[in-house]
Amino acid sequence: MLIDKENTLKRLNRIEGQVRGIKKMIEEERYCIEVLQQMQAVKAALSKVEDAILKDHSNTCVASAIASGNAKQQQEKFNELIDLIGRYKSN
Repeated sequence: MLIDKENTLKRLNRIEGQVRGIKKMIEEERYCIEVLQQMQAVKAALSKVEDAILKDHSNTCVASAIASGNAKQQQEKFNELIDLIGRYKSN
């Protein structure tokens, strides 16, 4: 795994804090638009973490399967990516 684990954990901790902040905003009955803006910020931050992990997967697991020459392993990694893309589309 090539992902910068420390940086990723920092990002996730920041996101966790943002989610707690959203919870507090709702408890305080803050203006809906402000809450929604914060929710969009959390979604964007999660998307960046997701992208980093996907890139890491491509650079390690998928690249390793390609380099192995093992057709079964290559097909498995390809199918994983197709399934993942399918889930993205349905969101």
